Amino acid sequence: MPETPFVHLRLHSEYSVTDGIVRLGDALARAASDGMPALALTDLANVFGLVKFYSSARGKGIKPLLGSDVFIANEADPDRPYRLLLLVRSGQGYRQLCELLSRAYLAPRVRGRAEVSRRMLHEVGVDGLIALSGAAAGDIGEALLQGKVDQATLCARRWEQLFPGAFYLEVQRYGQPQQEFLLTASADLAAELELPLVATHPIQFLERDDFKAHEARVCIAEGYMLGDVRRPKLYTEEQYFKSTAEMVALFADLPEALENAVEIAKRCNLQITLGKSYLPDFPTPEGVTLADFLRQEAVAGLEVRLQQLFPDAAERAAQRPPYDARLQLETDTIVAMGFPGYFLIVADFINWARHNGCPVGPGRGSGAGSVVAYALAITDLDPLRYALLFERFLNPERVSMPDFDIDFCQDNRWRVIEYVREKYGAAAVSQIVTFGTMSSKAVIRDVGRVLDLPYTFCDQLSKLIPVETNKPLSLAKSLLAEPQLQARIDEEEEVKDLFDLAARLEDLTRNVGMHAGGVLIAPGKLTDFCPIYSADGGGSVVSQYDKDDVEKIGLVKFDFLGLRNLTIIELALKYVEQLSGERPDLATLAFDDPATYQILKDGNTTAIFQVESEGMKKLVRKLAPDRFEDIIAVLALYRPGPLGSGMVDDFILRKKGQQKIDYFIDDLKTCLEPTYGVIVYQEQVMQIAQIIGGYTLGSADLLRRAMGKKKAEEMAKHRGMMRDGAKLKGYDEKLVMQLFDLMEKFAEYGFNKSHTAAYAVITYHTAWLKAHHCAAFMAATLSSDMDNTDSVKIVHDDALSNGLQILGPDINASQYRFTPVDRSRVRYGLGAVKGTGEQAVNTILDARAAGGPFKDLFDFCRRSDKRMVNRRTIEALIRAGAFDALDDHRARLLASVGIAIEAAEQAERNAMQVSLFDVLDGGDDAHGGAHGARYVEVPRWSERQRLNEEKIALGFYFSGHPFHELQAEVSRFARKPLAALEARKEPQFLAGLVVGVRSKFTARGKMVFIQLDDGTSSLEVSVFSELLDAERAKIREDEVLIVEGKVQRDDFAGEGRLKVVAERLLTLAEARGRFARHLRLSLNGHASGANASAAAQRLRSLLAPYTPGNCPVRLAYHNGEATCELAFGDANRVRLEDDLLAALREWLSSENVSVDYP
Repeated sequence: MPETPFVHLRLHSEYSVTDGIVRLGDALARAASDGMPALALTDLANVFGLVKFYSSARGKGIKPLLGSDVFIANEADPDRPYRLLLLVRSGQGYRQLCELLSRAYLAPRVRGRAEVSRRMLHEVGVDGLIALSGAAAGDIGEALLQGKVDQATLCARRWEQLFPGAFYLEVQRYGQPQQEFLLTASADLAAELELPLVATHPIQFLERDDFKAHEARVCIAEGYMLGDVRRPKLYTEEQYFKSTAEMVALFADLPEALENAVEIAKRCNLQITLGKSYLPDFPTPEGVTLADFLRQEAVAGLEVRLQQLFPDAAERAAQRPPYDARLQLETDTIVAMGFPGYFLIVADFINWARHNGCPVGPGRGSGAGSVVAYALAITDLDPLRYALLFERFLNPERVSMPDFDIDFCQDNRWRVIEYVREKYGAAAVSQIVTFGTMSSKAVIRDVGRVLDLPYTFCDQLSKLIPVETNKPLSLAKSLLAEPQLQARIDEEEEVKDLFDLAARLEDLTRNVGMHAGGVLIAPGKLTDFCPIYSADGGGSVVSQYDKDDVEKIGLVKFDFLGLRNLTIIELALKYVEQLSGERPDLATLAFDDPATYQILKDGNTTAIFQVESEGMKKLVRKLAPDRFEDIIAVLALYRPGPLGSGMVDDFILRKKGQQKIDYFIDDLKTCLEPTYGVIVYQEQVMQIAQIIGGYTLGSADLLRRAMGKKKAEEMAKHRGMMRDGAKLKGYDEKLVMQLFDLMEKFAEYGFNKSHTAAYAVITYHTAWLKAHHCAAFMAATLSSDMDNTDSVKIVHDDALSNGLQILGPDINASQYRFTPVDRSRVRYGLGAVKGTGEQAVNTILDARAAGGPFKDLFDFCRRSDKRMVNRRTIEALIRAGAFDALDDHRARLLASVGIAIEAAEQAERNAMQVSLFDVLDGGDDAHGGAHGARYVEVPRWSERQRLNEEKIALGFYFSGHPFHELQAEVSRFARKPLAALEARKEPQFLAGLVVGVRSKFTARGKMVFIQLDDGTSSLEVSVFSELLDAERAKIREDEVLIVEGKVQRDDFAGEGRLKVVAERLLTLAEARGRFARHLRLSLNGHASGANASAAAQRLRSLLAPYTPGNCPVRLAYHNGEATCELAFGDANRVRLEDDLLAALREWLSSENVSVDYP
């Protein structure tokens, strides 16, 4: 290490989570620019950033010093732990630090902190660590500050005994209270005990002016307000990254303390081996090597597969040779590369899952290209049948770890992980950490909260940040994309301050989570490789390194992914078995069912795996798949590259015989025939290189990678290899070079066929279930995402359009999930009612099973456990119509809930103290007897209110549509319902309820897509920025909107599809004003005699709030002698708002108030 006067030994980066806002790259860049040859990373009680820091520092030529600022348990006062800085000086020290941190996180917590006890230090050993006293936060510093020199001396001696020759007393000057007193006392103690003194500086942020942002970060973590005078103020603005010169000046009076910082840096010499993998040991029978065991299992497994594929013995014998040859090639490669254990481990837990009621996917990623994987039942698709290549998964010419991603049923995935934990030992298995960051939207809310700004204020600002591809834009990009944000920063000082602080904290690590599917299995103790973290002292154990870093240090990651569609398929098969008595075996299905392909051709693909989106529906309608290879192709083609390149159009035209199929060179026909001569897959690029250029498949995989990465130097090399190889094989050079150019172009878009082929199996199975067992399949799909009402609504509507009847929720008939009643009817699940929950519903079902159907609301409340089924649950069930079979007067039921609960509680109290009178009386009925509780009588809900209450409980309109009661009136200006619209050149009027709005940013600015629904159909309307700016206020969810716009054919969407571009937007009141002849009122005696003046006054007061408007008012008047109609003047024209019409009808009755149209 080059000479230097000082090295920083303390740094809290963003990975300290509760404090510290230094980004690792920024810290290393600052150290490099200052000429520091080394730098330490010592995050608070963790090493989350260790591997990133180590590799980045080495890359910049800076020596990485690694350690952690740990909490030391204070037995005398558990609420006030001490701090100790531990630095790693060797590989032994690294393992010790990993073990200490892991034990701290697995031990019971004090106020959530992971603390290291002295006992842990003795048990684990510390001979590979250097300890620094913690300055004012350590036990020695605290004793000195309290004037307890003897106690400080005792503590120092104990630490020196534990860390002989490796314990340093720290001194710091960062503006803390009593810093000089503590420094002098520490120096005196060091001299007395002959302990070395070291100068450190606790870095929390990079620049001095980052102090306020750091304080905000601490407040976000601790839950304080920045302006709270009572909050602990533990940091000063001096805790920025000071330069070497600043530190030398700061400790000019203690040169030996600076020298010791450099001395410690020299003593710390940890070398971490990155990039070498360490596989766990797989137990094999005694005397059998891993390689031999893999071969035995693969050969036996292939035999089973061949019997399934070719039941006829003669055919099996004829077809066997290529399978045997491929198995031999693959097993040789796997053994040579040292991965037999990996395959056996994966096969073991997959086969455990298959035999223990946990559905497993047919494969995922390039692993489906392996015959060994197919033989071991890791995957379920014959690679030879679909030309899937092993080298795409495991290339002998490019050594890298194989990586199987495995899909499990979402509900049972945890059971497989538990099996692995039991098999390999809890100490060897953990899941993987993830780090949540402060995204632009979140950081605005977080910083706004600590600045004590109103929630709605911050929420409005956060919602102004645009979202692209489900991810919010950064704050900097948001200011360019959304002018309102920049305008508010310019106009409002508090918004400017908020954005200034938020920008400094944006994308910093905010919290610690768990990776969705990653599981580590170590060869022995996990803590020999990395420390573990637990948020709650033993539950949900994760590594302290993220998925990239655990692989760098050599741990093998297994992906246990939860796939909802496997759960749906499993539940659908159970439902089919319940209805028919037979369970279909999907594994034996041939991929040739016409009804299944018809589902795809019709675009009837809601709930069908991978083809649910509108874009996919358009594509499958155009492509009209009629064989399994077409499904594989659809999944590969539906991506921006292929869609924009013309590949998709070529594929469709060639499939339909409207374009000539060109294989370039006849020898490529076998390779390109499944895709009509279009290069769709990466595997085809590899096969072309093999057939034409004489490449091995391993070299062809390297060519594929080079093409994908567009490395000019490598491409030039491969172009020469292709030319030379083709020349040897006798192909025309010019044609081969044209083909190479084409391959290069398509390699950009080519997709991994193994992945799409495996996923196409699930696509086919879900389509088959929808075609042949629609009720069971849709019930299972509806049950899979019951908390997401948007999803339930989409599937519900699709079920109706597939001819199914969805029966409403019913407390006497529904289960927790949606269930098929028969082949054409599905019963709504109680668990899909908002405000219920699984525990409450199961309590209801238990009561029903024990005592039979409920008789009424009072009986229900009496028999349900009040602790589980509370008032909110009962009200939600009433709103949803779950009591309709007993009593359809929902308003009365809702008004009576309190009385019914009270009556149930009274009945419970009576049951506990039975009186003589109760015995003589013979008991009461369910209503509480003659003197018992009775329903509260209230008016029935209107249709509109009933539907609105229903929507509160179910998330959408279930038993009707609010637009229906307006249909007759709206048809006066929007002549056709949405389902009957046709494309025309001239603008048309259309109307519906606004049920959804999504926005998009274009070159012209922000535009929105409004989803209109009139009960007959749903249609999306495009509103461009100019119209949006003018009419934004009229777009309100669940309100009627009338659109004047161009209705055009949307050929890409499919035959008969339409798109609408709005030219004008009208509220219902505006449309009435524009199209109505007049508002006609009839007083019918309300204004006779003495009432005349009062009636005129009332009419004036009702109309006044709605003037001026567009619609004339006419008043029909008659007395004993004459009848006439009075036309009000233009000054009394009104806006025909719903509230006005409702008030007039309430006064005059409905038949005396009418809006007359021409």
